[in-house]
Parts: sequence; structure tokens; C-alpha cells
Amino acid sequence: MNTPQLGIKANWQQFSLLVLVNAFVGGMVGMERSILPQLAKSEFHIAAKTALLSFIVVFGITKALTNYYMGALANKYGRKNLLVLGWLFGLPVPMLLIFAPSWSWVLIANIFLGINQGLAWSSTVVMKIDLAGPKSRGFAMGINEAAGYLAVGAVAYWSASTADAYAIRPYSFYIGIVLSLLGLLMSLFLIKDTRRHVEVEAEKNAAPLLLHIFKDTSFRNPNLGSISLGGLVNNLNDGMVWGLFPILLISKGIRGEALAQIIAIYPLVWGLGQLFTGKLADHFAKKPLLFFGMFIQGMSILGFIWAHTFYQFATLSVLLGLGTAVVYPTFLAAIAENTHPSQRAQSIGVYRLWRDLGYALGAVLTGILADLWTLDTAIAAIGLITLLSAAVILWRMRPVS
Repeated sequence: MNTPQLGIKANWQQFSLLVLVNAFVGGMVGMERSILPQLAKSEFHIAAKTALLSFIVVFGITKALTNYYMGALANKYGRKNLLVLGWLFGLPVPMLLIFAPSWSWVLIANIFLGINQGLAWSSTVVMKIDLAGPKSRGFAMGINEAAGYLAVGAVAYWSASTADAYAIRPYSFYIGIVLSLLGLLMSLFLIKDTRRHVEVEAEKNAAPLLLHIFKDTSFRNPNLGSISLGGLVNNLNDGMVWGLFPILLISKGIRGEALAQIIAIYPLVWGLGQLFTGKLADHFAKKPLLFFGMFIQGMSILGFIWAHTFYQFATLSVLLGLGTAVVYPTFLAAIAENTHPSQRAQSIGVYRLWRDLGYALGAVLTGILADLWTLDTAIAAIGLITLLSAAVILWRMRPVS
């Protein structure tokens, strides 16, 4: 049996297929990203921000827990098997949203979506890192996350435009049926497992083993702990943008095509930017990249409080997307850099557990603050928390020897 070669070039066929599969994964989130808050108000008459954002809480908690178990089970059951399982959970999502008679059905759909994202997205992340090897994992993560979030933005724009031109249901969710079927069939028949690539890299890797993967990745290791906190805060602010940004724009008179365009800018810049920022993580120290990325995020979010025009919101969305594009692939590359290949999937699973709990925490926190005070209060709190995370990265992270 031939020994697997590491590197994107040596594995370009499987790598390219995984990029396409992850675009389908991202499209599943984009399908509902711009329209569920409108659906909650128009069809289910939900006014309270806390109740409206409940779908993000359910999604975030489910995805976070699934990320953890994907990492824990990846070596035992294989990456490909978990990827296929993720798509099986994705199949019911669009149908549940199309036929939902009550908001509880939407919450159930987001449980299935969270499992789909946790298994499928995490599997493609780990498999690309396995294939790329240590020299180009930042670039690999940039391509992976770019594909996913470009699809989030593109499908979010398509869904919002379709809802504005026709109706939210059923037309906006048809694309989810196509994406889930294609993702399942490709994963079943075209994707190969990458376990042997891990074995090859492990033979040459001198990184020390973590004594307790969960504790070390969560907080005890200064680098891994800073990364996990940064990931949590990143998705905390993304949860705020996902749930409250459409409401904020509508409250300032921005609707229809303009609203769809602004909502799409942030994930599109985030996605496209990672094609370039991922490569930076292979050539520059990760600490300053993470600090400046989180700092730009925090300042952009605070700027939303004073923005009023289309161009102001568009500019801030570009800056927020750029900040997120810098940190997203760098977080994943830094996790891989600080762990042994045999523990990589588990450590990434723990990181993604904390990162995606940020969705739930962001939705709960911003919902409560917006209901008790104002939207601006919620936005200010998230912006300041993001700046605090940047300060922790600057203070705590250490160079990797």
C-alpha cells in the first residue's frame, strides 16, 4: 500500500471535493440566515428579541456539542463516516422549515441543522488539515472557510431576495433540498477518509501530547485557551449580527434589496477574504493576526450604533468581514500548530465546542439586553466584549517554539 503524501498539491482532487462539500454545508446556514427573524415576526408573530433569537440558541448549543463529539469520535469511527452522518441530519431541515405550523418546528429544524453543521463542517476542517500537512494548513483553512462562508453569503442573499420577490415560504428553502442531497451523495461516493495521512504526519511530529485535552484546550494552555476564548467571542458577535442585524437595519429604514445586500456583504467579505488571510497564517506569527482581527471586529461592531445610511452600514460590514477573515482560519491553524496530530481532531472539537457556544451566548445576551434596554445597548456590549478578547490574546498568547 502506497504511503500517503501530505500537501494540498499532492491531494488536490480530494481537497477540491472537500471544498465543494463545505460550500454546500455553508449554504445550508445561508438558507435561513437572512430570513428567519422575518419569518418569526410575519408568520409566528414573535416580537420579543429573546424569543425571536431562540433559534440561534438551539442551533449554537446543538452545533457546539456535536463539534465536541465529532472530535472525540473522529479517530474511532473515521472522518468520512461522520461527514455522511452529518448530511443525513441535514436532509430534513428544509422540509421542516417549509411546513412548520409553529415556531417549535423551526427550533427542531435548527437542532437538525446544528448536528449537520457540527458533523459535516468539522469533518471537512479536520480532513483538510490532515491532507495539507504542517506547511500549508493556514492556506487550507482559508480555502475551507472561504468556501463555506462565501456560500453562506451567496445563499443568504438569494434567500432574502427570493423572500422579497415572492414569499418566505416555500421558495426560499428549496435550495436547501438541493444542497443536502448533493452533499450526501458526494460524501458517500466521492470522499475518502484521511486517517492514514494523520498516521504519516504523527511519525514526524514532535509536539508534546496534552495531558488533558479538554482542560488544556479550554483554558489551561495559554495559547489554546486564548484561541478558544477568541473563538467563543467571535461567534458571540456573529450570533448578534445573525439575529439582530436585520432588525437593526429595518429600524433604521433599510429594507428590501438594500437590506439583502448589506446582510450578504459581511459573510461574503469574510468568506472571500480568507482566500488571502489563510495564507498569512502560514508565514506570519499568529498572535498579532488574531489580536488585530479581533480589534477590527470590536471597533466595527461599535460603529453600528452610529451608522444610519446604506454606505455606512456597508463599510462597517466590510471591516467586520475583514476582521473575521483574519481570525477564522488563523484560529484553526493555531490549534493545529499547538497540538500533536493524534490529538488534533479532539482539540479542534473542544475549540469548536466553545466557539459555537458563542452563538447561543450571543443570542441570549443580546436578546436580553435588547429587550430590557435597547438594540444599541446590546451592540455596545458585544463590541466591548470583542475588544476585551483581543486584549486577552495580546496578554496571554506565547510564541510556539
